[in-house]
Amino acid sequence: MTAKLKKIVEESRDTKNPELDLVDRGIVSFSEVPGLMQLRHVTRITASHNRIASIPANIADFVNLEILNLFNNCIEDLPTTLCTMPKLKILNVGMNKISSLPRGFGAFPVLEVLDLTYNNLNEQSLSANFFCLDTLRALYLGDNDFETLPTDIGHLKNLQTLCLRENDLVMLPKEVGDLHRLRELHIQGNRLTVLPPEIGNLDLVGMKQVFKADNNPWVTPIADQFQVGISHVFDYIRSDTYKFLYGRHIAAGAIPPPKATDKSKKISRVRPK
Repeated sequence: MTAKLKKIVEESRDTKNPELDLVDRGIVSFSEVPGLMQLRHVTRITASHNRIASIPANIADFVNLEILNLFNNCIEDLPTTLCTMPKLKILNVGMNKISSLPRGFGAFPVLEVLDLTYNNLNEQSLSANFFCLDTLRALYLGDNDFETLPTDIGHLKNLQTLCLRENDLVMLPKEVGDLHRLRELHIQGNRLTVLPPEIGNLDLVGMKQVFKADNNPWVTPIADQFQVGISHVFDYIRSDTYKFLYGRHIAAGAIPPPKATDKSKKISRVRPK
């Protein structure tokens, strides 16, 4: 295996190919790939479907890297140095074992897409400056363990896609309504019973927009509107009638029952042989 990996690196070095493909190579550590850290010219590294347990701190030496895809590995922690990479625009560390993010994680200078899907994250996992990622266009937090979402989510003014599906969310903060550029919102498979009226500020109805919210225990009036169509849902939550209902619901402190989740999904991830 080492010989094959060495050949891949040598070909990249000799041809100056900006894209390095290390998919499904049985890699456990970056140190197993001879000469990898000398490939300063690469702009894209795809090392998904391996068994990589950690990312070395000197990953920041890839000063030209724009895309790093480490989907479906065994990563538990991320190095702080990731945040210093000057050109990194897309970071995919979905389907790993990450339970917390390092201090300063919101310091990425140009990050546009962050995929943290299918990890072990919750509202306590996020760094203090996480919502300083003002260049972020797409944030994927699906299949984690969030019960609430920090109100600072409203600071991500450039966000166009927000995926929160298959968590344990019991409430969305009204600050989601401040994300005026949002065109995709995925909140299906949570424990949501109501939507903050401020969601009505968003443009999520139309052929080019995506709003998915099925598999939530909605209160009857909202559930009835979903039966008619998404546009009716938004018309309803903008109404004074709904704002009154929402206020009563919040005042009553209504909390939905625990979601019946299949915990096996957290350990039945598909790994390469």
